[in-house]
Amino acid sequence: MTTTTALATRAATPTACIPSAEYQHPLDRDNTRLLKSIPAVEDLTKAVLSPSLESALELEHTSTSVLVSERQLPKYYAMIQECAAVLGIPQPRLYIKQNPSPNAFTLAIRGKKPIIVAHTSLVELLTDDEFKAVLGHEMGHLACDHGVWLSLAQVLGIGVEFPGTPYFIRRQFEEQLLRWSRSAEYTCDRAALICVREPRIVASALMKLAGGSPKLAAELSVEAFLDQARAYEDSLASASPLNQFLDNSRTNALTHPLPVARAKEIDQWSRSTEFAAIRDRLVSSAPASSNL
Repeated sequence: MTTTTALATRAATPTACIPSAEYQHPLDRDNTRLLKSIPAVEDLTKAVLSPSLESALELEHTSTSVLVSERQLPKYYAMIQECAAVLGIPQPRLYIKQNPSPNAFTLAIRGKKPIIVAHTSLVELLTDDEFKAVLGHEMGHLACDHGVWLSLAQVLGIGVEFPGTPYFIRRQFEEQLLRWSRSAEYTCDRAALICVREPRIVASALMKLAGGSPKLAAELSVEAFLDQARAYEDSLASASPLNQFLDNSRTNALTHPLPVARAKEIDQWSRSTEFAAIRDRLVSSAPASSNL
């Protein structure tokens, strides 16, 4: 079993740094461009993300969670170090927060080091490798400069309104923000794969978030979940126009793609020449003692 000291040493060892341009999903690029093209988008952003609100959000998490460090939960600190090195970003702060809902999210505060918050139930649900994949996913947001849009999505999710903004502009922005949010998740799943190298680990984490628990973990099958994803896609392709419309209406209101869609997408990308080239660089740059 790898010791905490070994993990920390490995995380600090220089390795290949993968620029976000090499793994950013095409839908993410397109939807980011469309989001930025919305009229008055900068004014909308400033109206919602005031410095006082950002400070309140930061205080909420830093005052009610445990800050991970070299002395506090060092195993997870080493994971943050390693993922940050591979993705080529400054190391964010990681907080572990008591919460029964398995979740993790990123908060980018202007002028301060970004924050990743992970719930205790997520730590309990996932293996160490799966949890590292989640951290890699969250740091993918930072590597791709998703911070402002992520913060906006979180603020809107708790019911904050755009003050003095015409309804049609607000509605257009909210709809495009949701489209962007779903496409950004595909990019960050790729970042997760880059950090852990194995697609089964990412797919397993998605499977457990869809319907797992510590009690069920031993009997869960990644292969069966991927078969389920393919069956869903086949069913949707053969569905009636009405059922396709209803499915699109449901998914268009979500901040994340469906778990089966994400699992299938990352499984396909793991077989691509793009990822093969990235993985070869990571392997060739790693020290002989590194366990990639």
